Amino acid sequence: MVAQAPKAHPATPAEEQLELTMQPALDAFQSPVWQRWREWWWPRDHTLLYDRVILWICLALIAIGLIMVTSASFPAAERLTGNPFYFMTRHVMYVVLGLGLLFVVMQIPVQWWLAGSGTLLLSSLVLLAVVLVIGHEVNGAKRWIKLGPMTLQVAEVAKLFFVIYLSSYLTRRVGEVQENIKGFIKPLIVLFFFALLLLLQPDFGSLVVMSLIAVGMLFLAGARIWQFFAVLVTFAFVIVLLIVKEPYRMRRVVSFLDPWEDPFGSGYQLTQSLMAFGRGDWFGQGLGNSIQKLQYLPEAHTDFIMAVVGEELGFVGILLILALVFALVVRTMLLGRNALRAGHQYGGFVAYGIAIWFAFQAMVNIGAAAGMLPTKGLTLPLVSYGGTSLLISCMAVGLLLRIDYELRVSQVQVAPRRGINRGGGSA
Repeated sequence: MVAQAPKAHPATPAEEQLELTMQPALDAFQSPVWQRWREWWWPRDHTLLYDRVILWICLALIAIGLIMVTSASFPAAERLTGNPFYFMTRHVMYVVLGLGLLFVVMQIPVQWWLAGSGTLLLSSLVLLAVVLVIGHEVNGAKRWIKLGPMTLQVAEVAKLFFVIYLSSYLTRRVGEVQENIKGFIKPLIVLFFFALLLLLQPDFGSLVVMSLIAVGMLFLAGARIWQFFAVLVTFAFVIVLLIVKEPYRMRRVVSFLDPWEDPFGSGYQLTQSLMAFGRGDWFGQGLGNSIQKLQYLPEAHTDFIMAVVGEELGFVGILLILALVFALVVRTMLLGRNALRAGHQYGGFVAYGIAIWFAFQAMVNIGAAAGMLPTKGLTLPLVSYGGTSLLISCMAVGLLLRIDYELRVSQVQVAPRRGINRGGGSA
């Protein structure tokens, strides 16, 4: 008796659907690594309604920041409060609030920010004036307003609102900025009022950041080259004058040029930071094994967190954070370019402003910790300990994701349903 082969059963619709679903995934898995990375960075799937690259880079920087703030803040928290987890607990609270703000801002239409830009500008100026009266003073500077268990650093709020206002001005007056000097000067007058209030705190670092944001955005808006360089020369002259005028700023510059001249005085913080970098070598001493954070390096979990990263994670850890910040800035600049090309002028200018802000502030923070720039007291966006800085940075990222979402939605082409004829009946 001859055995008969079993009859093949036809595939069910569910099995066919499963095969169709699995095939693209298998093809993607079998493709080269570089191609998968390229597809992740520039996906061909246009059905995504958010920029996953910006979101994942933001989450990665926040996660690294939480780990490093926890490691760097143990000694200071133990000494100041008796609880080694004090700063970590507060940072976790700010991370949760920041992510909540990020997703809330993602739900707000970009048009709302454009319509309310003038009100936001005035509110930031009012806050900068109020902090001079009721502000909490730390190390001779009034920069914070206490709100129960939280503190609000109004200069961080002013940076975001200034970007929002300047973007609305450029959207309305971009032709005037490109054609005559009056349109170029008007936003600089607004910046002048910010400068007066910031210098009264004093907060010289935030003033420099806002000045660079203004000049960079005006340049990208198409201002004439001679106007751009004239403003740069004027700003450089004013900055030098302000440094020479205040003895503490002059000491910072002198100590930056040669910190070893006074290693236990004006150059103490920078020399301790440089020693932390030196101990880190290529791969670091290991997470939690920093010596400089043990009461040697002041502000180890805030302004000088990169020194602790360098000591514990080495050059590789520094390179990782630099790569993530660089990728975030580049992606944001690309978003601004794409938005302008698609006719979304306001969103494009906002993206450019946030990119300049993050890039310059990160450069100053890392450069100061490495001894390449004078110390300015600026946080590393999304990484350093600092509640207001983290909250405002998360709001900025949420605004970027909203701009990208509206840009993608405007470019989606709705195809007609299959099986429906022009008359509306079934084919």
